[in-house]
Amino acid sequence: MQTVSDNHQDIRDAVRALCAQFPDEYHRKVDEARAYPEEFVEALTRAGWMAALIPEEYGGSGLGLTEASVIMEEINRSGGNSGACHGQMYNMNTLIRHGSDEQRRKYLPKIASGELRLQSMGVTEPTTGTDTTSLKTTAVRKGDKYVINGQKVWISRVQHSDLMILLARTTPLSEVKKKSEGLSIFIVDIKQAMTSGMTVRPILNMVNHETNELFFDNLEIPAENLIGEEGQGFKYILTGLNAERVLIAAECIGDGYWFTERVSKYVSERNVFGRPIGQNQGVQFPIAEAFIEVEAANLMRFEACRLYDAGQPCGAQANMAKYLAAKASWEAANACLQFHGGFGFACEYDVERKFRETRLYQVAPISTNLILSYVAEHVLGLPRSF
Repeated sequence: MQTVSDNHQDIRDAVRALCAQFPDEYHRKVDEARAYPEEFVEALTRAGWMAALIPEEYGGSGLGLTEASVIMEEINRSGGNSGACHGQMYNMNTLIRHGSDEQRRKYLPKIASGELRLQSMGVTEPTTGTDTTSLKTTAVRKGDKYVINGQKVWISRVQHSDLMILLARTTPLSEVKKKSEGLSIFIVDIKQAMTSGMTVRPILNMVNHETNELFFDNLEIPAENLIGEEGQGFKYILTGLNAERVLIAAECIGDGYWFTERVSKYVSERNVFGRPIGQNQGVQFPIAEAFIEVEAANLMRFEACRLYDAGQPCGAQANMAKYLAAKASWEAANACLQFHGGFGFACEYDVERKFRETRLYQVAPISTNLILSYVAEHVLGLPRSF
């Protein structure tokens, strides 16, 4: 069930074959236990999918964001949740595109082999949210080290990652001409940091998604962990944020197909009053509408990927792809739950689990309202609203 052609059937077939080893029952049990799908992520790593974006010279596959998005889509379409591992995909490009030769040689081969995981990105803060340029976490240079102080929130996969990309202010806001200046990004060794100034506080939430609040109290990290040039971190981090939005769009598309396929099968078999409920237009139309929206979002996803892989500006396309895909998957989720009736709420059908998981993307990694603001200002030329 898909009309958009993308010429990546070999990747789809291979990822589907791997995912088939982890059926609904596996993901259901992980969700019930609020556990991390360790075996699943390890299997993806061993098969090389987590190293898709790493250049071949460092042990990876040298693929583009397009292929990475297909991998994430298929995980969600197979009933899984890419939220457990997608961080390595979008964080990778920040290191690949802006890291030094020494940093790439040091980290990339170990990430490709699975010896290290780069699953976490520390950007969001409690008091600033998506107002990234106003963040308050500071990094002060002292000799051959930077001293980090501050706080982050909603930082995912910290407990199941070895490395984190951290955004902090190295020049006070009052001393820069533009708010986007004076921010820098660093590679943080998570395990080392947890013993020398970083405190991790897990946040229990409605989805089985490991996320945390972080506190930095004079955390010292080597100056060599600075990625790129000091003060240019906001520009660099956009590389990861645009990739993140495109990959989330792909995951939502995978969810959208999962919901429409699952509900189409169910309503074709569920008989009430002597006929399949799927014979009724009141059931058909919401499912058909959701499918149309998923297909449209899919096209925007591939356009954003094309621009990203070509090194061209893609902020508008990445944001619009994420908006369309999150909206489409949510509409598909609602139709799937509605037409399963009471069974939609039963854990054994997996609809309620996927329903909770896809709802997140109306809020994060960037909210619907922020996307609309971006398009209004940067695409339509309307006055900045904030």
